[in-house]
Amino acid sequence: MRVLTVAVLISGTGSNLRALLEAAAEADFPARVIVVGADREASGLAHAEEFGIPSFVIPWQGADRREAWGEELDQQLRVWQPDLVVLSGLMRLLPPAVVAAWSPRLINTHPAYLPEFPGAHAVRDAIAAGATQTGASVIVVDDGVDTGPILAQERIEVRPGDDEAALHERIKPVERRLLIDVVRRIAIGELDLTASAV
Repeated sequence: MRVLTVAVLISGTGSNLRALLEAAAEADFPARVIVVGADREASGLAHAEEFGIPSFVIPWQGADRREAWGEELDQQLRVWQPDLVVLSGLMRLLPPAVVAAWSPRLINTHPAYLPEFPGAHAVRDAIAAGATQTGASVIVVDDGVDTGPILAQERIEVRPGDDEAALHERIKPVERRLLIDVVRRIAIGELDLTASAV
């Protein structure tokens, strides 16, 4: 059985990354993380080191340098030639050239039931809107903000008294489970990303 190779891009603690690394460490999981990248010296890079996975950092240099940053990122990904690129808490909008080069083999997790509450503050926005439900989604990345084809999603209740932190803590395990399942389904051919592409 051919194993799907995965690159993961992070900005922070890498909790989704760790869950994926733990899943991929199981002998029967059909995908392997081969490299982890970050836009800063993120604490989540420690997970890559612990699992013996190579990593790289391409520091973010500001919005005016976004295209140049994207070129460096694309070049680094081309060195590794992953079958799939997972954005796991990467808090940057990828430049169009990077999306064009890698989509639809470029997926992202999002802490809302898209198309509800796109953007960087999805959990806060759900609470501010008085929503009684939100969710978690895994999507193909396109040039929009969380507008790509939806691969998997699940509803999560917003409980009375929830603040942003409490709600986000309940969303995270669902995000991880959905991500692992989507990667597995892509690897075994159950989920065809080319058919999902718009």
